Amino acid sequence: MPAKNSRKLYVENSYYHIYNRGVEKRTIFEDLQDYKVFLNYLKEYLSPPPNPEDFRKEVTFKGQAFKGVPRLVKNYFKEIELVAFCLMPNHFHFLIKQINKYGLRGFMQSLLTRYTAYFNKKYDRVGSLFQGRYKAVMVKDDRQLLVLSRYIHRNPLEINANLVESFSSYADYLGLRKTTWLKPGIVLDFFNKKVASEFKDTSSYKKFVEGEASGLWEVPDDLKLD
Repeated sequence: MPAKNSRKLYVENSYYHIYNRGVEKRTIFEDLQDYKVFLNYLKEYLSPPPNPEDFRKEVTFKGQAFKGVPRLVKNYFKEIELVAFCLMPNHFHFLIKQINKYGLRGFMQSLLTRYTAYFNKKYDRVGSLFQGRYKAVMVKDDRQLLVLSRYIHRNPLEINANLVESFSSYADYLGLRKTTWLKPGIVLDFFNKKVASEFKDTSSYKKFVEGEASGLWEVPDDLKLD
């Protein structure tokens, strides 16, 4: 039987909760550098692609000089949007909007393969780093979208970590940081414009995340990391 949420339905302009953890629940971020490398990969994939002409370098071949362009990293700037994320010592969570039908698949395969190669080289190991293929749950409605953003940003509480100082998008949601390759406005608009009646008594996103959750905002088991 396939693992929960391992079968994926890819749909254009849809939202997904993406998650995975280390094989045998092992640590996948051993130190600060590991977190920074993973975040830098996200930045490269999700920022506007650089102009190849800016990377032209002169090379010499058989005595003749040529200007060549080095191979650039695949870019997913117009294929997906990262709405929220959290990196934990042995797992990660993404909330992603897929724009192109298979943008998400290419992005995740490239990201996890690249990070595994970095990690294995650094720690002199071989084999898989992650527990099978990444898991994906398509978000059905606005309520699930908001529930998942809350769940993702509260994850550091599992290890009693400071929410703002965690390796997550939470600081961007509070206006303490502006990450150009992140799209928090997709969620924050529900609070800024009060477009949902459920928020008539919710003064801020911070209160929504850090306050007690009513039954309406509890995360269904099928959306959680098992």
